[in-house]
Amino acid sequence: MKIIIALFLLTTMSSTFAQDSLSYLALGDSYSIGEKVSEAESWPFQLASFLDQQGYPVDKPEIIAVTGWRTDELRDSIASQDYKEESFDLVSLLIGVNNQYQKKPFKKFKSEFEDLLKTAIALSSQQNKGVFVVGIPDYSLSKFAQDEKLKKISSRLKRYNKYIQKMSQRYNVAYYPLQQLSKPLHKHEHMLAEDLLHPSGLQYKAWVDSFKDEVLSKVKTF
Repeated sequence: MKIIIALFLLTTMSSTFAQDSLSYLALGDSYSIGEKVSEAESWPFQLASFLDQQGYPVDKPEIIAVTGWRTDELRDSIASQDYKEESFDLVSLLIGVNNQYQKKPFKKFKSEFEDLLKTAIALSSQQNKGVFVVGIPDYSLSKFAQDEKLKKISSRLKRYNKYIQKMSQRYNVAYYPLQQLSKPLHKHEHMLAEDLLHPSGLQYKAWVDSFKDEVLSKVKTF
């Protein structure tokens, strides 16, 4: 009888302390969907896998992202969805490279990015604590950029990322920069997908490795 009671108590305690799964929404563009790589190799799924391994299971990440999207297109897509506020525990935002590539007005980007950041905060049940922003990677050394003779990519992206960091600080949201990390990685073909522009799964792993511990610390406070 004592053995049965002990086993019952142990099972009850295990259930009590079981970690509820986290819901995660990734907002962005081709980088968030993992253009030209498998779903499992995309950085949101790699991050979710890491958190799961650390004892913080994550439901299958929900992605709102399409290759080529600018801030206005992401904003409009979110607005068309039937999401209620505080629908997700964790929300990430990585957007802006197509504003830069398509040479859209920077002033317009600033307004739209701030709106997106406020939306991301509203969608998290943890508010600003549950949101993190990832900086725009630097693709200037990719074979695609070199072949297309694209110029001033780094300096222009630096301007974008400076503003993104500023807004993240203003709203007290975690910001994880990628420009310095990603720039040299784009020189190596194994760090690029088959189009020689978008990151490979290995590069996405390097991204996640750079901020995964900070995200883990964040979810531990939920």
